[in-house]
Order: sequence, then C-alpha cells, then structure tokens
Amino acid sequence: MQTRKTYTLEEATKKAEHYCAYQERCHKDVREKLKTWYMIPEAIDLIMVHLLNENFLNETRFAEAFVSGKLRIKKWGRRRLTLELQRKEIHKTTINIALSKIDANEYLDIFNLLAEKKAGAIQESNIYKSKKKLIDYLLYRGWESHLIYEKATELFGN
Repeated sequence: MQTRKTYTLEEATKKAEHYCAYQERCHKDVREKLKTWYMIPEAIDLIMVHLLNENFLNETRFAEAFVSGKLRIKKWGRRRLTLELQRKEIHKTTINIALSKIDANEYLDIFNLLAEKKAGAIQESNIYKSKKKLIDYLLYRGWESHLIYEKATELFGN
C-alpha cells in the first residue's frame, strides 16, 4: 500500500507561499492545490487567509497578469479572456478591471497581425471557404465578431 505525503499546517503554508510566489495564482487554483496535498477544509481556510493577508494571493493582480500574458502570448481576444477568467471563478468586476487595462491600440495591432498571418497561411482555393476558416479561427480565439467580419471582408472581399 502506498502512503501519501501529508503536511503540517506550517509546512503546507510555506509550500503554498512558494507556489504563489512562483507565479500569480487565483483562489481556485490554490484551493485545488491544497486539496491535492490532502489538507482538511479548516486548514485550507487558514492557509488561504494567511496568503491573502501576506499578499501572496490577489485576484486583481492575477487577472491583470492573466489578461496581459494570454493576450500577448496566446493572442486571445476579450471574449476568450473573459470566459477563461470566469472558469477560474474570478468576479465579474475584477474581470472588467483587468480588461480595462488593455491598451486599445496594442489590442488592435495584435488582432490585425494575427488575422493577416492566419489569412496568409490558409491553403484554400475557394475564397468563401478561406473566409470561413479565418472567421472560425478568430472566433475560437475569442475576438469580437464585429472586428472579425470587418477584417475578413477587408482581406477576402464579400
């Protein structure tokens, strides 16, 4: 029989501090991690309060870092960013604050570069199929439909 590693409250707290210091985390991720360490709910609550008080955990800071990183690296649009933050149980107000920090010009530059790069990579002779592939790709990435349809028309015509 395999024995599972258990931690004292102090050990788990230190480990959780390192976990949060390494990279921004949301409350949900930290709770899930503590559960994998077989911590009881009372201990999880104590550790969460400690992490919040010591500023290891901050939902607004997490949301801003998440939005910034996913926009620049994965090229996600506002709709996808919102959806992913909701999956992490981030409050709507916090999501809106994080999204408001996006620079409008940078956002459009990323969108245009992504759309043009994808349009150039589509290997399709039928212009309508090409346009549909581009639209589907950008919708999946979470970009707003009005931006997508304008860009698709610009690149492929009607």
